[in-house]
Amino acid sequence: MHIVLSGYYGFDNVGDEAILFSIISAFRKLDPEVKITVLSNNPESTAATYGVNAVNRWKFAEVGAVLKEADGLVSGGGSLLQDKTGLKSIPYYTGIMRMAKKHGKPVFIYAQGMGPIDKWISKFITKGMLNKVDGITVRDEASRELLRGIGVKKDIKVVPDPVIGLSGSDFRSDWLASQSWADDSYVSVSVRDWPSSVPFMEKIADGLDRLAASGVKIVFVPMHGEHDAKASASVAEMMKEASVIAPADLSIEEKIAVIGESALLIGLRLHSLIFAAIQYTPFIALSYDPKIDAFADIVSQPVLGHVEKDDWSGQALYDRSTAVLSDRSAAEAAIRSKVEKLQIGALETAKLALEVFKK
Repeated sequence: MHIVLSGYYGFDNVGDEAILFSIISAFRKLDPEVKITVLSNNPESTAATYGVNAVNRWKFAEVGAVLKEADGLVSGGGSLLQDKTGLKSIPYYTGIMRMAKKHGKPVFIYAQGMGPIDKWISKFITKGMLNKVDGITVRDEASRELLRGIGVKKDIKVVPDPVIGLSGSDFRSDWLASQSWADDSYVSVSVRDWPSSVPFMEKIADGLDRLAASGVKIVFVPMHGEHDAKASASVAEMMKEASVIAPADLSIEEKIAVIGESALLIGLRLHSLIFAAIQYTPFIALSYDPKIDAFADIVSQPVLGHVEKDDWSGQALYDRSTAVLSDRSAAEAAIRSKVEKLQIGALETAKLALEVFKK
């Protein structure tokens, strides 16, 4: 079996790299002999990191050649089919699907988060292509409803995010172990930049200052390389109290461990929330996108507010955080009860894809 994986891979985004890691792990668990080729922005790094074949996602002659000899294309996971960040994503990813179908290969949509899809041309392209694929799985009900709303008639299954399938207890961080405070309780924080008229970073800094002043250690975990390192530094500089910023280049495994060892995560990045969930670490989400709200709802964790809405405060962040920390065992039990069921379901998505390709 030879599977080609198409996604936002090779861009130094820990969330998307965690998706890739988890999809590869799931396929290898089901079929240790599976051959995997990843379409990557940095094929050399991807090949070395995951022990797979990789080709440059922008060299379409190479992409076409590998699709021609493959048994099928997996598109996803992640938020690929959306026009929020630009108008090129949907034409690109559906174009790869179209190339696969041109070579007579099945296409499987793997646990994608759909949307926002606002432009009529984006809806037209998405509808046209997804009505021709061989299997569709999405990671939340809102994504299914979006596809139904634009006219996708194929059967659509809601499945867990692929990263949920990882076992958080398997990971360790040498960086964390080397810190003098490693045995102390701490709160991990994942922030990102986002255009907003609301001073959300100042609000976060205020809430973290209140926590730090009460004796809680604050540890920033940059999820998207230097981008989030800069955002973390910006919030840290706004704080009056001391904090720690973990190295931006920690591996996926180490970032999972740093978040998992914390007493609580305060997070903006979706996969920081998922990293917390797979280790049953309670989290408080701050939303910039419906995917944050959707995942928090799935695992019954709170969304304090939205970065574009001025209806929350640093005091509210502090109050909610202290409430969780004061009864952490109950918060951990609540998230564990939700996540354990999802972890079983995550492997089923890979099984569905293999069944499609074997046909």
